[in-house]
Amino acid sequence: MKKIISGIQQMGIGVPNVQEIWKWYRTFFGVNIRVFEDAAEAPLMIKYTGGKVQSRTASLALSMEGGGGFEIWQYTSRNTEKAKFEIKLGDFGLYACRIKSRNVEKSFNYFKKNGVKILGGLSKTPNGEFSFFCQDPNGNIFNIVEGKGWFKKTNHPSFCGGVAGTLIGVSDIEKSISLYQEILGYETIVYDKIGVFKDFASLPEGKSKVRRVLLTHKEPRKGPFGRLLGPSQIELIQALDRKDCKKIFENRFWGDWGFIHLCFDVQGMDQLKKECESKNYKFTVDSSSTFDMGEAGGRFSYIEDPDGTLIEFVETHKIPVIKKIGWYINLKNKNPNKYLPNWILLAMGINKVKD
Repeated sequence: MKKIISGIQQMGIGVPNVQEIWKWYRTFFGVNIRVFEDAAEAPLMIKYTGGKVQSRTASLALSMEGGGGFEIWQYTSRNTEKAKFEIKLGDFGLYACRIKSRNVEKSFNYFKKNGVKILGGLSKTPNGEFSFFCQDPNGNIFNIVEGKGWFKKTNHPSFCGGVAGTLIGVSDIEKSISLYQEILGYETIVYDKIGVFKDFASLPEGKSKVRRVLLTHKEPRKGPFGRLLGPSQIELIQALDRKDCKKIFENRFWGDWGFIHLCFDVQGMDQLKKECESKNYKFTVDSSSTFDMGEAGGRFSYIEDPDGTLIEFVETHKIPVIKKIGWYINLKNKNPNKYLPNWILLAMGINKVKD
């Protein structure tokens, strides 16, 4: 089967308080559709959890507006460890999560009115689009950006949808960019700029000189969930003044506090594995067959970018549509090139969590 990247399925977020922070994400980002909740051990991840099997609870949540979701992840066998240093612009790893907005100015006003910690003010990116940065109660940074591609209008008061990409700190853009362009399909450069940028000024070390490259894809994503997940962008950030950049997850485990992985929904995992290996991005984790997440199932794998940032791939095999009546979709029997019908995706809205 040919490799298909259907889009960003979710941003993994390590938290000390799944239910508490998820309520905040529902309030401000509208990710209120429960796909699954699962409590179990994570034996396949011992490479990244100190060589020991750790227990955790995880919830996958989506917005019917479209965009990627959140996998909100919490250790139950140990404390969730926070970085021992202030994470700064240019540090290596998943620095900020991009969230799509139908109207960035109105999102800004809603966040401000409701007491969200906003870093700086409303600003414009190098390509002239409105954007702003904010922090969740755990200190994770989110970048609210102009949305491209929507699935359903929910009239959420924040005007926000799901995950629209990420900002990733890298040590060498020239070394990293081929992974994101060739394997992940972000072939188009929106801008490639060097300087000190006003929209970064309020971030820690945001007034230092950086190179920033914004990547996107021209063609719509394919695959069963391509229409729901929609378009996305990845911005690579390389610090040019700083000599003290650190790995964001230095001396910590996957699953600890912060953005733990960027996950792509894929089809054709075997072909993807061959392609990754041919370009020296070997799978560091591979579940090989269907991995049960309680209410959902699939095959998952991980690679690392040149700085060790974790990229997850999930080939979904089973997903609940209406759990109460036992309605699950078996994607092994579906054409991997075709979108799932809108009515099936809309039916997932029945799993909405109401506050």
